[in-house]
Amino acid sequence: MGSQVLVPDLAGWRRERMPVFPDVPWFTLAPDWACEVLSPSMAILDRTRKQDIYREHGVGWLWFVDPSARTIEVLNRAEHAWMVAGTFGGAGEARVPPFDAVAIDIGALWDLTPPPPATPDAIV
Repeated sequence: MGSQVLVPDLAGWRRERMPVFPDVPWFTLAPDWACEVLSPSMAILDRTRKQDIYREHGVGWLWFVDPSARTIEVLNRAEHAWMVAGTFGGAGEARVPPFDAVAIDIGALWDLTPPPPATPDAIV
């Protein structure tokens, strides 16, 4: 992305844009899809400057995965701004763009299993 070097948490390219995965340390071709997993220390950067740079360089889809809120916010690039394509969360399956051809088990992304019960001899 020119002099602006971004490292998304996950990224993907359509085969017609990247038919062969190059053996290089970084890519100059902007991804078609980028995913940022939000953390308290990085959320403001992910949701502001990085989001703007992704749009400026033609990234078509951007996901913000928020583990604490158990949500995926999906943004689709429009001509002058991002459009919210949907917000998905909790448990169960969902068809999340741009991968909506298949259902994704959203609940599998979060640790929804309850912690084991405390035992009397457990160290606190």
